[in-house]
Amino acid sequence: MESLWALFASALISATLLPGGAEALLVYQINQSPETLLLLVCVATLGNTLGSYLTYAMGRIISHYYPLKTLDKPSHKRASRWINSAGPWALLLAWLPIVGDPLCLVAGWLRLNIWRSALLILLGKAARFAVVALLAQGVLVQ
Repeated sequence: MESLWALFASALISATLLPGGAEALLVYQINQSPETLLLLVCVATLGNTLGSYLTYAMGRIISHYYPLKTLDKPSHKRASRWINSAGPWALLLAWLPIVGDPLCLVAGWLRLNIWRSALLILLGKAARFAVVALLAQGVLVQ
């Protein structure tokens, strides 16, 4: 049970703007208890998804203090145009290292639809951890 909490905490922290190693811990725990693969993937997905929701919420809060009109650099304007054109669909990429966390922050800042955003973040995170689990089991590698 402690290992599930450790995985949850690692996954949650990994999805905020802080670094973490949820994938490595997931692979380790799958190798230790392969029969709990589905539970481990669900716990990692839940923690990581909640971390991204937290980052999204931070973006919403920031938008009250720094409205979009404060974006004056060309790179900021490009990023804003891209995520506005992609909409919540961009959040399918929230699982990506380096860019995923800022995507969630900017989505909150731009006040993208919260329900679509939440669903797409969840789907992207679930797919990521499912692939990691399958790789750990050797299913996708021969």
